[in-house]
Formats: sequence, structure tokens, C-alpha cells
Amino acid sequence: MQQQQPKLQVHPWELVEPEFQPQDYNLNATLFALGNGFIGLRGAFEEGYEPEPFADGCYLNGVYASEPITYGESAYGYAKNNQRMLSVPNGKALQIWLDGERFSLAEGTLLDYERRLDMASGLLHRKLRWRSPQGKTLELHSRRLVSLTEKHLYALDFRLIPLDFDAEVRLVSSVDAGLAQAEKSDDPRLASPIDSSDIQLQKTLAEGDSLALIQKVHSSGFTLGTGALHRVECASDCTRRYFVDDCRVSVEYRLAAQRGKPIQLTKYVAHFASRDESAISTTQLSDYLERCSGKHFEDYAALQRRALDEFWAGSDLELRGNDTLQQGMRFNLFHLFQSLGRGGRTNIAAKGLSGDGYEGHYFWDTEIYILPFFLYTQPQLARGLLEYRHSILDAARSRARELAVKKGALFPWRTIGGEECSAYYPAGTAQFHINADIAYAVRQYCSVTGDTDFLRDKGAEIVIEGARLWLEIGHYNPRRNNQFCINEVTGPDEYTALVDNNFYTNLMARAHLYYACEVYEWLQAQAPQAAAALAQRIGLDADEPAAWRRAADAMYLPQDETLGIYPQDDSFLGKPEWDFENTPADHYPLLLNYHPLVIYRHQVCKQADVILGLFLQSPEFTVEQKRRNFDYYEPRTTHDSTLSACIHSIIANEVGYHEKALSYFQQVARMDLDNLHNNTQHGIHTACMGGTWLCLVQGFAGMRLHGDTLHFNPTIPDGLQGYRFRLQFRESILELDADRESTRYTLVSGAPLTLRHAGESLLLSQPGQSLTAQQANMQEALV
Repeated sequence: MQQQQPKLQVHPWELVEPEFQPQDYNLNATLFALGNGFIGLRGAFEEGYEPEPFADGCYLNGVYASEPITYGESAYGYAKNNQRMLSVPNGKALQIWLDGERFSLAEGTLLDYERRLDMASGLLHRKLRWRSPQGKTLELHSRRLVSLTEKHLYALDFRLIPLDFDAEVRLVSSVDAGLAQAEKSDDPRLASPIDSSDIQLQKTLAEGDSLALIQKVHSSGFTLGTGALHRVECASDCTRRYFVDDCRVSVEYRLAAQRGKPIQLTKYVAHFASRDESAISTTQLSDYLERCSGKHFEDYAALQRRALDEFWAGSDLELRGNDTLQQGMRFNLFHLFQSLGRGGRTNIAAKGLSGDGYEGHYFWDTEIYILPFFLYTQPQLARGLLEYRHSILDAARSRARELAVKKGALFPWRTIGGEECSAYYPAGTAQFHINADIAYAVRQYCSVTGDTDFLRDKGAEIVIEGARLWLEIGHYNPRRNNQFCINEVTGPDEYTALVDNNFYTNLMARAHLYYACEVYEWLQAQAPQAAAALAQRIGLDADEPAAWRRAADAMYLPQDETLGIYPQDDSFLGKPEWDFENTPADHYPLLLNYHPLVIYRHQVCKQADVILGLFLQSPEFTVEQKRRNFDYYEPRTTHDSTLSACIHSIIANEVGYHEKALSYFQQVARMDLDNLHNNTQHGIHTACMGGTWLCLVQGFAGMRLHGDTLHFNPTIPDGLQGYRFRLQFRESILELDADRESTRYTLVSGAPLTLRHAGESLLLSQPGQSLTAQQANMQEALV
């Protein structure tokens, strides 16, 4: 994929729109989005932009509407309900009137403009000069933040200067529940319209400087509260007037503006959501905002900077010699941080909190592509992601029973509240590998952190209940020498569905079963009371662990001796190859241009499948095995999924294909900034963003965790002079700084740490100590 010329200015810490780009208004609404893990606020203008009515949006993580899934032909066990992330009332809405002329960039003349997202401070800035159709020139400065220290709050700061006129100015600020909904589309990646009758306005408030709306979402039981409080400073007196209708409440500030005299407006907006109706009231909203308004915008800006200083101190990945890639890297990590649910009750959606694509659903993307970044940089946040999986275990057990699985749990393919929301089971429910992906993440978390409390209290139950599934859906096949086979599944590659013995699924299921045995043995030895309580609670028979081990020992992994590769499944190599040469460029992605049956009957991959398995279970395979499989599957992969390029970059680097590794990394780093898949206007791609970190740390730096030891084999791709990052591992913080000649490892803090560099053992015995190792030949990597 050819790199595009960036439309936004390249800066290592900022995203800058140097002039208004109306053709990219929707796209930039995504790119300039802000969030704090609970609130997500798209980067649309406060005054809106009439030619693009669908660009606005504000989302609350874990808050959704539910509706029955309509099937033309239904069957037993189909997913029953969909859950859709709501766009909650717009609290930032502000209209500016100058003697009856409304400020709008769709009218008048824009004399100067700049919008800037500062990723170091977490602030979105906009400054402009605008001349009205009647010749009044207005200067506007605005700032916006979604607070990282107050979960329910965002704040806006406006400074208006009438440059060449005296006039009556009206500022009409609203809390608006009448946002335009998504349009109906055949693209399965996009959201569908919300039934507006499902959401009922219950109470409003418009008094003093406060506004509030209380709504009830009947289908899911959520009560929503949105409030706003204003502070106005100007050189003249101002009056207030209120407007209330069926979907909004507004306050109008009317004042006599004087030439050159600034008008200052600060707006504090709060969002609450609860299934307890009594927990949210207009009084609660007003009291909360009154307390919050005790701090000025500058106070919140300082707190925001402090929170991000702490985040970047442990999470920044510095790339030397390429500001384009550096900008992409920091942009991706910034969006991951502000999209991630906190507290163990929510997760991170495929589109984060920047858009309603994929209905706001959580996928397996979290555990495989996103969690590693947080695990090695913010492990307490990684724990919260796994606690969310524990919180939906009952729903996963119920789903397993619907699929005739008598024991254990089946985690949903896509969900928000825990219920399976995938209406297309061949590419949804059939992806049973999600159980193994979650168990893999639990293992990684416990290995990296040493958090035995989590393993005892929650992790063991996640792993064991998930592992019981495999004995229920797999069988010992006499036609394959009684090896353990798993039929009618779909692997990560969504262009190949409902197959027998998907290599990735079987490989990960084997690792899951072995780990379940290990966990239960550990639990019995280290926490026997917890082991007994868990066994009683879930009805675990004493002979089950031995059965898990037998199945793992006998797991069938397809191999083709002629090609020297692992067939993706039992049928893959027997299919005709896709005719890439005669596929028009505008027919990608294939899923939007061909019926699934056409795609399924060919050798064509949407994304990494076998290659992903070789990466996740890296110690089990040689570099030569990885190379042969890469050579076979890479030319058959369309990369129609944004999850694909990062895995191909990692394996390409490991097997010595450095130019390909760099090319894939360039795509991953700027996937959304350059809108390479042409759908970023509907939200960012969080898994791809996590893949950026994977490309550098596990790709170019070659990091792998073998047992309790970190292994590295750094390489420097063309176009970079070097890179530097920090990792948390157990009680230690390690910094790696690599250039073309050597790598310096520094123990920043914590306990002594032994690591391996290109096979050589290094001991960092005390904080502040650094050791330098020469770069090795890449072919010596990871053996």
C-alpha cells in the first residue's frame, strides 16, 4: 500500500490542521476526538457544520441500547439481541450570533484558521478569524479537554473578540439530545440507526447558569444524565433567556459586545449513566457541576498535563529520525489511552470512543492486539480489561449452554454488556478461539506482573471455565489416529469460515488446555481453599484436569509435508487460489463486493491466521518454519482487516524480510492518520493502534517472553536512526535505547533484572545501571 502525503501537518507531539479542510470534516472529527475511558467526544465543531450533519457524537463506554436482531430465517441458538453504543446528548453545542448573523464556517469568509491537538497536554485548540456576510470580523479561540481526573466531566473554553464592530452578541448554549443518527448501510463495519422511541426524555432543568437533561433508555435500562454549567466574563452586562423543547435545553446569553473587548465563556459538561433510576437527578448534576466549576479551565488543563506526563513517562515510544512515524506512534498510543475503559466493568471498543463503527462493540482485538501495550506500560489498566471478562462470565456460561456446551463458558465474539451480539455466526460465534485468546492474555498478565491475587480470585476461573469448552466441542478422531480435532470453527481469517481443524484455533486451544492444568495445579498447591471453592462453585469434577491434558497432548495440528507449511485448516489447500490479477482495485475490501460463499471457496485470507499463531506461540517454531509459512500465506492475504499488517510486519522482521517489515509498519503507524482503509471517519482502529506498539517492541526490538525472562534482538529499520521505550516487568522498569550499532539497557527502578540480548544473558543488578550490547545478525534471533 503506497504511503500518502499527510493532509495534517507532521509534528512529533501534535496534530495540526493548518487550514479548514471541509472535505475531511468527518474524518477530522475522528482524528481530533478526545476521551477519558468513559466519555468519548468527537472533534466536531461546537457550532456544528451544516454540510456534515452526521459528524458529531459523544459516547459513554459501556452504555448502550438493545434491540432484538431481526432474521429473515432464524434458527435455534442464534444471537438474540444487538447492543449499540449510544450517542448521548451533545453538551458542547454553542451558537454565536452577531446582530442576527449566525457564526458558521459554511457561510462568510474564513480569514485565518488553525486546529491543533496537543498530545502532550491533552487539549484541543482552535483559533480563527472569520468575516460575516455583512462584514463583521470575529476572532475566536477555543480549547477543549475531556478530564482524565474527573471521570464524568469535560470542559470547553471560548474567547471571542469583535475585531471591527460593536454589536449585540447572543451566545446560545445547549444540551441537545436531537443528534442526527447513523444512516442505514450494507457495510457491516458501520453502525445502524438507533430507534429514537427507545429513549425517553424524563426531566429537564434550565435555571441560573445550569442546564440538564435526564433520559431513560428503555431497552437496556440505563438512565442518562447530561448537564452543563456556564461562566461568562465580558465588559458589559448580559441577560439570560431559556429554551426547552422535546430534545434540548438551552440558555441564551445576550450582551452588548464592544470592539476589541474579549468575551470569555467557560462551559463545564457532565455525563452520568446508571441502571439505578434514583442515582441520577438534575440536582445531582447541578451539584456536581457546581463543585467542578470551582476550578478554572486552567486548573483542569494543569491536571490534564500532569496525568499525561505520568502516562508518557512510562508509555512513550521515541522514534529518532522520522517525525512522520513518530507522530503516528504517539497519536495511536494517545488514542488507546483515552479509549480504554477503567475499573473492570468496561473494555475498549474496536473504534474506541471516537465513532460508532462496529456499534461500539468489544472484540478479541483487546486481548491480542491492545492489552500487551498496557500490560508492559500500565499494568493496572491491563488488569481492568481482564476483570471485565470475569464480570461477564455468567453471560458466557449462558451462551455456552445455548450451544449445547454443558460445562464451561463461551465468551461472546462481539458485545458490550456480555451478551453475544454477532448476527452472522459463521464469522462470529464460530470464532471459538476467543476463549483461548482471553486465556492467553491472562497468562501473559500473570507472567509479566506476578499478580497471584488476580489469578487466584478471578483469572483461574476465566481460564478454567473457558478451557472446559474444548472438551465439549472437540473429539478424538479415529480417522486421524485418534488425535483431538475441533470441527466447524472459524479462525482469525474471516474469509475462511466453518472449517475443520483451523490451525490457529487448535494451536491456541492446546496452549489453553495446558495452561488450565497448570493454573489448577497451582491453585491446589498455593490456595487450596480457593481451589475447593472454585470447584464447588462451577461443578468441576476431579478428573477434568487430566482430560484437558490428554486432549492437549493429542491435539491435531495440520501439516503439509510437501509444502513444508501448516495448512490453515483441513480444506484450505484444496481450494482454488483467488484471482488477484483480475480483481479490480475498487473491489477491495472483498467483503463489500463478493458474497461470502464466493470468498469462502477460495484460498484468500483477510488477515493473519497461521502467521498470527506462529507469532503468539513463537518458541514452538523455528525461524525457517515461520519463513516458509510467511512465504505461502502473505501473497494470499488481502489485509482487508487492519489487524493484519502489524503481525506480518513482526514476522517479516523476524525472518529477515526487513523491507516488508518496514512497509507494513508504515501502514500500521499511520493507518488512521492517512485513512488508509477509507473508513476512519467512522472511528479509529484501536487494534491496529495497539499493533503499532507490537511492531516496534515485539517486531523491530524482537521482544519475546520465554518463561520468566525477557528476550530481545533489536534491529533498526531503514528511515529510523533508533528508538527508545520503557517496559514494566514484575517489580522493575526497564529502558531500552537502540541505534544501529548497539542497544543500551537501563534498570530505571525496581528489583534486579536478568534479560537476554540476542541470546546473551545480561544482569542489571541495581537501579540506574546500564549495560550496552552490540546489535546481532537478525538471523540469530529468537532461538
